[in-house]
Amino acid sequence: MFTQYDPEAGALTAELRDRFDAFRNGKLDAEWVRSHQTRALRRVVAYARDRSPFYRKRLGSLTDERLSALDLDDLGTIPFTTKEDLRHAQFDILSLPVSDAWIFYETTGTTGAATPCPRTNDDSIHNNTVLTAYYRDVLGAHGDRQVIGVSGPTELHSTGDSFGDVCRNLGHAVAKMWPHSPLVGFDRALELMRSLPMTGLFATPGMAMSLAQRAVEAGLDPRRDFSLDILMLTGELMSPSLLRNIGHIWGAEARNCLYASQEASVLAAATPDGALRTAPLINHYEVIDPEGSEPVAPDAHGVRSGELVVTNLYTGAKPLIRYRTGDMVRLTDHGPDAAVPAPALEAIGRVRDRLHLNGHLVHGYDLEDLLLRRFRGYLDYQIGVDRDDRGRDVLSLTLRPGPGVDHRAATPDAVADCLRELDTPLTVTSGRPGSITSTGAMVSWKAARVVDRRAEASIENTSAERIAAARDAR
Repeated sequence: MFTQYDPEAGALTAELRDRFDAFRNGKLDAEWVRSHQTRALRRVVAYARDRSPFYRKRLGSLTDERLSALDLDDLGTIPFTTKEDLRHAQFDILSLPVSDAWIFYETTGTTGAATPCPRTNDDSIHNNTVLTAYYRDVLGAHGDRQVIGVSGPTELHSTGDSFGDVCRNLGHAVAKMWPHSPLVGFDRALELMRSLPMTGLFATPGMAMSLAQRAVEAGLDPRRDFSLDILMLTGELMSPSLLRNIGHIWGAEARNCLYASQEASVLAAATPDGALRTAPLINHYEVIDPEGSEPVAPDAHGVRSGELVVTNLYTGAKPLIRYRTGDMVRLTDHGPDAAVPAPALEAIGRVRDRLHLNGHLVHGYDLEDLLLRRFRGYLDYQIGVDRDDRGRDVLSLTLRPGPGVDHRAATPDAVADCLRELDTPLTVTSGRPGSITSTGAMVSWKAARVVDRRAEASIENTSAERIAAARDAR
């Protein structure tokens, strides 16, 4: 309700609401969107150049004359911004002092220095308007008055505030809970989920499975004893196979609801057609060769596969220009039946999460999807990678089955799939991988889900083990 006390923020909210409604309804054509992006690009680059100490040095040679003629096709003349730039620059990356923001966030800092991510009203309104517009029909399919749980990773993270604000915009009640917090814990979280009862839950895939594990250990049936209609999942790698399993164990619709980062904010969100779609009114997207800097061409199906580079198209505390996300994506232009006229985005894993298996370079997303394709009813999983006596890479999959679930019948098909598609042997066993699998959102999918005994431990492996040990000690 702060907009009642801030007429400027109130006016921006109304303007963006109407613009996104027009965009969703197909009233803003491709020519309008390109013109909008061009104007916004010039404004943001000038803003960052003039206000950010980092970009003042990086873009100091970009004159006003050149800037006034800057076009989207000219972006290749502007240097990339990288994660290392953010870690090194710290507060110099900001275009405004923190005192001009309404809230301060930062990255988790589990694998490097935490970086500041304050948000102004402009930042929050632009990003939350995307989610409000895209989620309206996704959540509305399950009723217009829901009680939705929001589970966020830390107090200095935007998850709880962002999803809470969006649910308030849409008329849904919110309960913010973090089961790893000593003041909440899993038992209290499960009690809240049953007693309210919660009909929806924003969480990571790992948290959704951890809650199911704790429910089963308490003698509860996630499908029978809870009222979840929809799980809005984000924060970790999420293949279609994993989504289907999480939906199965809870008896609810499971959605990949958001692709975002603390640094760059909202980059794509769920729409009613089942896709994650980009937000071209607030970001410009490039897909480049992860080993270089050149843009990738669409394949025969119109899909661009490579590393995502994003430029924010709104001013605020910290607009990023040509930010290399380090994430591999597949970007596909929208068709006539798209719920929102924006490209569909699949996040297929970080560049460094790729695995070499017997001559195949495999993305985490594709490996997870392949290995889990045949199985349902598991409460956790982990992948092992070894090399046999003949120098051949071999895989193992450990599944924690739910009550009454036996995976043996599906195993031969899973083994055959792996041999056919990756020329790699697979063994499947039942077991309990341990709490390290819950660290994916804090560290990385690979550190949480893959035990690669062919390689030396990385800083991410060490960070994941440290977080898991701390959780086990509570």
